[in-house]
Amino acid sequence: MNALFKLVVVAAFLVTLGVGMFNLNEVASLSRQISLLESRYQSLSQSQASTTRSVAATANALAHEVANSGKTQDQLLTTAVAKSAPAVVSVVISKDVPNLQVQYVNPFGDNPLFKDFNFQIPVYQQKGSYMQQIGAGSGFLISHNGYILTNRHVVSDTSADYTVLLSNGSQKTATVVYRDPNNDVAVIKIDGTYPTIASLGDSSAVKLGQTVVAIGNALGEYNNSVSVGIISGLDRTISASDPQGNSETLNGVFQTDASINLGNSGGPLIDLSGDVIGMNVATVSGSSNISFSIPINSIKGAISAYI
Repeated sequence: MNALFKLVVVAAFLVTLGVGMFNLNEVASLSRQISLLESRYQSLSQSQASTTRSVAATANALAHEVANSGKTQDQLLTTAVAKSAPAVVSVVISKDVPNLQVQYVNPFGDNPLFKDFNFQIPVYQQKGSYMQQIGAGSGFLISHNGYILTNRHVVSDTSADYTVLLSNGSQKTATVVYRDPNNDVAVIKIDGTYPTIASLGDSSAVKLGQTVVAIGNALGEYNNSVSVGIISGLDRTISASDPQGNSETLNGVFQTDASINLGNSGGPLIDLSGDVIGMNVATVSGSSNISFSIPINSIKGAISAYI
């Protein structure tokens, strides 16, 4: 006799004796609530078991990959980074800003009543303008003729100038050729021919717990910074915002604990084969390594003309 059946029997017995506050309607309602709780508990247990099996399977697959490759995990990581890093670039954002200088002026202007007052206040007055760096992001080469994939929010300012810093230290002026209206994706173009480009992988094969590497221009200062983590979640929906207050909802993104700092936006998320499985897009401020990446398969269609 299960606990629910015992509860119903006892409640019915108390009703017949006129004892307590029970009535048959309350017993039926309580029975339904307990059944619902039991159903939710079973569903949660099945979900947890499925997640545990998935993580275990991923760990076994990684161990199998390491064993079959004849390399240690460190060797796999360094080989993957060496394959991808030459294609990763820094994107520097510059803008013509006013050159403001302090001038001391009479607050009363030419008013004759105050012409003998020896009183002046400081005010800012524009004396021309100058080009200043206002931000930075990352990107990666997707074609030998200079097309680069990055985030739309990195190159969203239509009045700014963009400069690409290549892994070999050279600089190129970039032109924005595509901004995706529905996703945080953009393509920029630099002149020249480039022997090393990113290898685009298959993000549909990504598994929970899989080892990944994020490469980018960390904090806008440290180009080709590398961080290692795992895929912490699949098919996430997030609301991302930039310092200017613009926000958008991103669906179906990967969650990773690989560090994605300011300036890493637009950089690649790669697997142990060195193939790009995602483009880094956002991080949770103040969190302990909760970041997100757009799966590369959801980008391929939009950039097919530039590959």
